[in-house]
Amino acid sequence: MPMQKPTLVIMAAGLGSRYGGLKQIAPVDEAGHVIMDFSIFDAVRAGFGRVVCVVKPENEREFREVIGRRVENHVEMRYAAQSLDMLPAGLRAPEGRIKPWGTGHAVLCARKYVDGPFAVINADDFYGRTAFAAICDFLAADGDPCEHAMVGYRLSNTLTENGAVSRGVCQVSPDGYLAQIVERTRIEARGGAPAYTEDGGKTFVSLPADATVSMNLWGFRSSILPEMERGFARFLTEKLPAAPLKAEYYLPSAPDELIHAGRARVRVLSTQERWFGITYPEDMAAVRAAVAAKKASGEYPEHLWK
Repeated sequence: MPMQKPTLVIMAAGLGSRYGGLKQIAPVDEAGHVIMDFSIFDAVRAGFGRVVCVVKPENEREFREVIGRRVENHVEMRYAAQSLDMLPAGLRAPEGRIKPWGTGHAVLCARKYVDGPFAVINADDFYGRTAFAAICDFLAADGDPCEHAMVGYRLSNTLTENGAVSRGVCQVSPDGYLAQIVERTRIEARGGAPAYTEDGGKTFVSLPADATVSMNLWGFRSSILPEMERGFARFLTEKLPAAPLKAEYYLPSAPDELIHAGRARVRVLSTQERWFGITYPEDMAAVRAAVAAKKASGEYPEHLWK
């Protein structure tokens, strides 16, 4: 029997507060492609069989019109809503809460369309062809149901000159498995070297340029989903009360908890791909230039879906 084709879950319900708009569907070339076009194109040629786009309910129609119509003849497309009221029975969002519940919650919102191995990505990050090939090969192989994977990027390949970024900084064991991941929400290139701050910029701590970081390109067996549901429930009772308007359930927290409990392993698939993405409006020029260069080199056709 042929192995089941993996599903790709795209997290596209973020607010884009630093960008100032719906950056997930901002065109990045003259043909009108958005970054998601390139991610889906790479995923399809790698071997993924379904795409689930997690969006805010009020934006679903726009996503269908901008990208869905282009790709639905090439891969199965589904849309999953992420909203503040999608909580365990009996719970309500704190009054005044606007911010989404986070990347971990986004994956749980896609659960009804996930029936096997799946990968997760951000909508506004460009990951690169070889990264999708590596994660698809991992998921397509028959493996331990408690062994997952993550594509690890070199930190210096994931920075923008236009401000701070959020990255999961990883500790990798000698045998190539994830030992720990710590979310750093403000990393900047300072004097040509990366550093992070946790006190609003008063002090900075240097990071190695070759540190392995997560860009939220994960490959999961379906066994992770019930674990994430339990993790989200704990977040709501233990973490949310301290910051009811801003606390988020980050996707990396689920595998990190399982690793420390000795109940799962995460293989780190290293890549030399250079990230680019739209965090700030000023990033758009660099993204368009990178896309043009990749087309000129023959890595992508001028029109992806023709």
